[in-house]
Amino acid sequence: MSRLLEVADVSKAFGGNQVLTSVSFTLEKGEILGLLGPNGSGKSTLLNTISGFTRPDGGSITFDGRSIASQPSHRIIQAGIARTFQLPVMPEKMSVMEVVMTAGTRQHGLFNGLLGLASGRKAEQEDRARARELLDILLLTKVKDLPAAALSGGQKKLLGIACALMGKPTLLMLDEPMAGVHPKLRQELVETLVNLSHQGISLLVIEHDMHFINTLCQRCIVLDRGQIVASCRPDELAQNQQVLEAYLGHSTATLQEAV
Repeated sequence: MSRLLEVADVSKAFGGNQVLTSVSFTLEKGEILGLLGPNGSGKSTLLNTISGFTRPDGGSITFDGRSIASQPSHRIIQAGIARTFQLPVMPEKMSVMEVVMTAGTRQHGLFNGLLGLASGRKAEQEDRARARELLDILLLTKVKDLPAAALSGGQKKLLGIACALMGKPTLLMLDEPMAGVHPKLRQELVETLVNLSHQGISLLVIEHDMHFINTLCQRCIVLDRGQIVASCRPDELAQNQQVLEAYLGHSTATLQEAV
């Protein structure tokens, strides 16, 4: 594997609150990396910083050999980074299929489609075919014509993944993808994400479900109060004292039960 993402000494503060302090890690092509930590440890801020929604105060972020720390979010999407959100908000009056198609339109430009150019029509046909494929993979075909806002919380998470994948990213960042997903769908979601990594897509996953982390991730980093306190395999978490103290509030038994 070769390196896809390098985060070096990244820091971020909001007012007097230091949220990230000298965070450094790497992510290889095709690797699945878990991002763990208690609530308020800086996990979502780190994703926001990588994806361009928040600019770091210091440090560097290199993606596929290019510096992206000062790039706006739309440029970072075009570079090949996509993400989902912990609490996805869906349009009230758009169907599931329309939401996914809109995500595709953002990738190749709205004006081609509006002007009816041949390239725009071809792109729309390709988007529709890819949208159908993704909805099928994520078990949303039966609800493709329903209003996206009417979906369950778990289905909205799956729809968010479909939207993120429309642009064929090389790095997919997931913010608590298992929260609200029906237990019967969880194993299929794991298999889908593993298949993505086999296709060369790297995954950076925030998740509290330790069984999911154990099943999916090859390596984990653990944040505590904005600093990385551990980088290890999932099966090493229960023996890491810093993880026990930081991630689960000094409760050895809880972590051992989770893993």
